Amino acid sequence: MAIRLGLSLPQGRQYDIGRDVPAVARAAEDIGYESLWVFERILYPEPATQGLYGIPGLPWPDSYRSVADPLITLTLAAAATERARIGTSVLVAPLHVPFQLARSLATLDAASGGRVVAGLGTGWSHDEYAAASVAPFERRGKVLDELIDVCHAVWGPDPVAYEGELTTIAPSEVGPKPARPIPILLPANSPRALRRLVDRADGWMPVGTGAEQLAEQAQNIKELAAERGRTRPVQSVMRANARYTPTAYEGDRRAPFRGNVAQIVEDLEAHASTGAVDEILVELAGSTRDAAELTDVAAEVYEAARAAGV
Repeated sequence: MAIRLGLSLPQGRQYDIGRDVPAVARAAEDIGYESLWVFERILYPEPATQGLYGIPGLPWPDSYRSVADPLITLTLAAAATERARIGTSVLVAPLHVPFQLARSLATLDAASGGRVVAGLGTGWSHDEYAAASVAPFERRGKVLDELIDVCHAVWGPDPVAYEGELTTIAPSEVGPKPARPIPILLPANSPRALRRLVDRADGWMPVGTGAEQLAEQAQNIKELAAERGRTRPVQSVMRANARYTPTAYEGDRRAPFRGNVAQIVEDLEAHASTGAVDEILVELAGSTRDAAELTDVAAEVYEAARAAGV
């Protein structure tokens, strides 16, 4: 059976959000994409006070300069589609008040007929944490843990009750409830994050940086799951951050998913062939000029990938 394919939604400043998100979502579903995805960036510091991913001197990409709110974007996509799952890859969870985020995700899942996938992460930008003013950056892991607990409480049966460091819920009715249990997917970028994934999440959300690395990461998860007694399967959706170019990229060292459609599909084949993931999200929206090009390239990638057996 072919691997599932998902597509990023248009969130950047080159797009008309109200017009382009529904149009691209409908087109993607018609093409055959089985899921639609958003990411989260809440600001773009000028000048940058911290390098990309916290790496000194690494510049932030221009595609981060204006990013539409992820949940509003997903709501627009949900209203325009019928079948495609709608997911976050990822929400920077500690930028959100846990109770409010749990309710928003539940409402969106109920409204969409059970199509939400919650990919959550801790982020890396100190400026975003300062602007969100929910919790300090140093407490990001503990906030994510509490948020997961709050989600499970809010999405579960009434009366909902919870007491944590940030959140206290008196025994209450809290609705609407999700249409079905919302899967929570997490990255595994550190030993602590790997343990959190195995112990607390439904699945894994890696970034595709090479087939060998992906296979190695998947093996690490498998081994830790066995060690910690996890018996339920780990769902997996890999994010392929494509940098599309109309012509082939001819540099000496081509990064994965950089280049034209044929090169992107070559990398999709390599990562899919590892058997490490169930689904690949193809992020094209950051490197296409407008919704028309995004739709056209998405169609070409999908057709070429399926023709190649992906």
